[in-house]
Amino acid sequence: MSVHLIREIMGLKKLVLALSAQVEENVRQAVRAVTRRDAVLAQAVIDGDTLVDQQEVTIEEECLKILALHQPVAHDLRFLVSILKLNHTLERIGDLSVNIAKRAKTLSEQPLFDVPIDFTPIAEKAQAMLHKSLDALINMDINLARQVGVADDEVDALNREIYVRVKSLLRERPDDIETLIMLLNVSRHLERIADHASSIAEDVIYLIEGKIIRHQH
Repeated sequence: MSVHLIREIMGLKKLVLALSAQVEENVRQAVRAVTRRDAVLAQAVIDGDTLVDQQEVTIEEECLKILALHQPVAHDLRFLVSILKLNHTLERIGDLSVNIAKRAKTLSEQPLFDVPIDFTPIAEKAQAMLHKSLDALINMDINLARQVGVADDEVDALNREIYVRVKSLLRERPDDIETLIMLLNVSRHLERIADHASSIAEDVIYLIEGKIIRHQH
């Protein structure tokens, strides 16, 4: 590998780390906005999505430039392909954070009532999966990547529990249907974030082993 290619891949990794950190923070703040009914925090997440979009474009342009200038092969080519996919996935997670923040904003305008639904377990698991999948990529840690896939089943189970709980509450409290549906949407968005984290982990396994493991669960 040429010195120039090494330097440019290192620069690309820094860009990906910055985007990863931004997206992780957006997810964290969006969940906090829901639990606290904090409209100001929710709006900050929505406004921050512009930065995520800009970072995604910068990373894609950098990947395409490296591909064109250096025509990498084998592991370096797999790395760049994985980064392009990861980049798109992170942008999608950023969009899901915005969706959660929008629900938080609307919830903050609703009359306050006690909802016996705890988002903490599913939110913490989804965020932990995202963090692990990104760590696995940066550190090329295949064991960490495999842990993410196992956790996805746990998030799916938690999402189903929330669905059953909301379904029951809809019968008990029909007047609160709008709020309950929004809370169900928050759970679904968190489940989608977990799915995207699994996708990143699968890309890490492909990058290290050259094996595509999708659809093998």
